[in-house]
Amino acid sequence: MATNPWFWILFNLFVIAMLALDLGVFNRKAHRIGVKEAAIWSVAWISLALIFNAGLYHFEGPEIAMQFLGGYLLEKSLSVDNIFVFVMIFTYFATPAEYQHRVLYWGILTALVLRGGMILTGAALISRFDFLIGIFGLLLIVTAIRMFRSGDEEGDLSKNVVVKMTQRFFRVTDDYRGQHFTIVEHGKRWITPLLVVLLVIETSDVVFAVDSIPAVFGITTDPFIVYTSNIFAILGLRSLYFLLAGVVDKFHYLKLGLSLVLGFVGAKMVVETVSDYAMAHPIHVPIQWSLLIIAIVLGISVAASLVFPRRDLKPSLAEATEPTREERLQAQEELRRHQKELADVTGD
Repeated sequence: MATNPWFWILFNLFVIAMLALDLGVFNRKAHRIGVKEAAIWSVAWISLALIFNAGLYHFEGPEIAMQFLGGYLLEKSLSVDNIFVFVMIFTYFATPAEYQHRVLYWGILTALVLRGGMILTGAALISRFDFLIGIFGLLLIVTAIRMFRSGDEEGDLSKNVVVKMTQRFFRVTDDYRGQHFTIVEHGKRWITPLLVVLLVIETSDVVFAVDSIPAVFGITTDPFIVYTSNIFAILGLRSLYFLLAGVVDKFHYLKLGLSLVLGFVGAKMVVETVSDYAMAHPIHVPIQWSLLIIAIVLGISVAASLVFPRRDLKPSLAEATEPTREERLQAQEELRRHQKELADVTGD
């Protein structure tokens, strides 16, 4: 499928049309995305992915269709980990709920381009050096171990490189200016905290892509299937965020499940690669078994989270995205302090 340019052209035209419809029609004005709206869009994106999968089954056969379904399920599951990070970022910057969709829209648009480039690069390398599948598998095993050990730890965004660089080299306003990323005041260009939030989200997605894209190559090496499964999962990420953000902390065993899935896929990639070189009859795990194992592990982790709830849950994002007056003042004071440090350095 990767060799037919029409597949790529038609699919990307579909993506562009959907993005234009999203921002140009349904979300022209900034507003808070409610659970009902998020649920409708989530069902719409999942339905489109399943329709696409049905088309693959009809035109390309069950093997290709299962590869897409496996890649999509894996990417969709890993995208929930993105939601944990989005919650942390929006809470730290006290981002108003009505502007979060705009940030995610442009963040995901950038992610589509970056991931497309990474997938094509990875596919080109694998086609020439097939042993890279095994190396990707080792990286996934390391990622799985790191995710397993990290548990529910949260990063300190005050130490984030992007946050430090923007505050050091750019003029940052002390509060949000509507949905604008930049403004001009007193004849000078300023960036707003909304742009800082966007940059942090974009860089975090690059980190996620480094882990998730090799995982899908463990399901299939067809670049078109890897690309489309990634894109469908990313396109549905915004609606999934607004649907689950308020309850995401309840799925406290999900990271454990994701670490086990990454470990399984990584081990599968290593074993299959080594057996290709060392055995007369190489080991190959059928896609059906991979799909079944991924679904079972994720299903058990979600069910266990609901059956054995955590008692020390933090406030949901429904509460966190509407910061109190004290929280807003604290965030503004921190931005003013960084702005003063910038002024001392630049002499402005």
